Amino acid sequence: MYQEHLSRDKKLQRIMTAALSEIEPKANVALRLIGAIMSQQLSVRVSQVLYSRFLNIYKGKEPTARQILATPPDTLRAIGLSNAKVTYVHNVARFVVEEKLTDKKLQAMSNDEVISYLTQIKGVGRWTVEMLLMFQLGREDVFAMDDLGLQQAVIKLYKLDISDKKALNEKVQKISAKWSPYRTYAARYLWAWKDGDKKANTPDV
Repeated sequence: MYQEHLSRDKKLQRIMTAALSEIEPKANVALRLIGAIMSQQLSVRVSQVLYSRFLNIYKGKEPTARQILATPPDTLRAIGLSNAKVTYVHNVARFVVEEKLTDKKLQAMSNDEVISYLTQIKGVGRWTVEMLLMFQLGREDVFAMDDLGLQQAVIKLYKLDISDKKALNEKVQKISAKWSPYRTYAARYLWAWKDGDKKANTPDV
């Protein structure tokens, strides 16, 4: 279904070389959000090592939000987290506990509602929630406008003028709107085309 719709854009069609794997919604989305925060500004390999060390604190098992909140900051810093990230990890865990946040609660929300809800947490930005929507909640119609890789891919594919940033953003929004309700798939094709399939499928963390 998404391939037929996206193929109407002839430029995008040129980079749609194969069907994409389906992204299934993940369990324990709150923990995935914590993993995303820990991996910010890090390579995939370093992120995986850091997340593995994090799980080792809890003997290899996925911790609950209460367990994370009870983990001393020094213990989290010892695995390689910065002071800021330790604070943000605890912020998410505290939010989950106080809000009684569940996967079911998030799944019942629209994309915009999830973004508005989770960006209340200090340390959680719109881009992070958009990645969560795409790769953890399995939402099909998300396009992260602030993702530099996506911007660069659209600029290159559509040969856009970058001299006027406001006009550029409006043009990217106009182009991506045509891909709805399958913008997530379009984004994955663009990432795959630009980065050699590094981000086309579900991240490990």
